[in-house]
Amino acid sequence: MVIKNVSLETVCGITSKIPDNPYPEVAFAGRSNVGKSSLINALMNRKSLARTSAQPGKTQTINFYNINDAMYLVDLPGYGYAKASEEIKAKWGKMIENYLHVSKKLKAVFLLVDIRHDPSANDKMMYDWMVYQGFSPIIIATKLDKIKRSQIQKQLKAVREGLKAEPGTIILPFSAETKQGREELWDLIDRLILPEDAGEENPHCTA
Repeated sequence: MVIKNVSLETVCGITSKIPDNPYPEVAFAGRSNVGKSSLINALMNRKSLARTSAQPGKTQTINFYNINDAMYLVDLPGYGYAKASEEIKAKWGKMIENYLHVSKKLKAVFLLVDIRHDPSANDKMMYDWMVYQGFSPIIIATKLDKIKRSQIQKQLKAVREGLKAEPGTIILPFSAETKQGREELWDLIDRLILPEDAGEENPHCTA
């Protein structure tokens, strides 16, 4: 993907109506502080388009990033933020559920987990819930630069087993720091949105 222009086009709060967008969407979900904003910035080659923060629970809205007037990256609220009240957590959950059901252009959901640790109870719950909703989440194992190369396969296996991932589930290691996994992730996204341009040359893919 050659990114020519990108903008934060729509921000949806708890009471907002989900936009009926004209282009395909891919959505990113993950628990608070898993590196979702950093991943989105790395994907878009921007330093601070998605706001990153050491304080978890920063993303409390659904953010739609328009890329090249060809597709949207959708940043879903971080889940499992301990300091949020149960009422707020329930509202965030409802907001995510509403988006997954309402969006007509959603092509794939990516679930981010921290490669350094076994999946948390919240990660497992989110994965199972997405499968129950009829999606086949693609797993992105973030913070790849924080572990040794020799540990990668062992940790990827721990993620797969910890989530009890469905057979054939893609798990992609990724580092927002080194950009390792960025090209593979874009290749995957391009393949997912390509059917929208079936029969046409896709001008948004790199050769």
